[in-house]
Amino acid sequence: MKKLIFFVALALSLMIMSNGCTSLEKNVLYLQNSDSIDLSLAKGLYDAKIMPKDVLKIYVITPENTEVSRMFNMTRANIGGSQSGATTIDYQVSNEGTINFPILGEIYVKGMTINELQDYIAGRLTGTYLRNRPVVTVEMESFKITVLGEVGKPGQYNIAKGKVNIYEALAMAGDMGMQAKRDEIKLVREDANGNKNIYILDPTSADMINSPFYQLQQNDVLYVRQNSARIRNSRLSSEVTVWFSSLSLLMSVTAFLINLLK
Repeated sequence: MKKLIFFVALALSLMIMSNGCTSLEKNVLYLQNSDSIDLSLAKGLYDAKIMPKDVLKIYVITPENTEVSRMFNMTRANIGGSQSGATTIDYQVSNEGTINFPILGEIYVKGMTINELQDYIAGRLTGTYLRNRPVVTVEMESFKITVLGEVGKPGQYNIAKGKVNIYEALAMAGDMGMQAKRDEIKLVREDANGNKNIYILDPTSADMINSPFYQLQQNDVLYVRQNSARIRNSRLSSEVTVWFSSLSLLMSVTAFLINLLK
């Protein structure tokens, strides 16, 4: 009889542990059900679009000579500044989506990719201002994202290559903690017209790769909140601390009064 009870208890324990592990995996693992997701929707390379307030560096290399190149590669020294020497001037995109480029004047760049702007400037300069097509290089200086909440290293991150997906962003921030609400990450995004929106993302699902929010945009904010168990434990810990502090104070006052009344 004792052996029967022992084996029944063991079987129940294994069942509970199995269910617990399955539940834990469901809450923790990334890219679940990947074998049932059609990833053909995620085909195509992503290029960030230029937005108002972006800061761009633009270099023009002409086959004619270096003197001609200097007309387009404005530096602080060129415009009379002596402090910064030959530092190349950055171009900040206006609220209207334009930059003021040497010789060409105002250019509407909002919504263009880096490659599209390079081709546009090279095309405008060729024939009218230059005999041969120049090499134009555009770099985005202001591609930043912010990751907050239940992650290893919350903070703001500069993205040198101008492209980052949600998993890369989480990895840079030290990944989500085990106490994170991993299937409900909030994405705060501002569009090119200044409208702010909040989206709920689930990186535990493999379908995240098909999401239009898989690739992050400049100035995106990811917020990873604590799960319910962590919030309850934090609240309970605070309440216990308050009760112990109050009890300690009460005992101290009581001991003082007893000594005083002796």
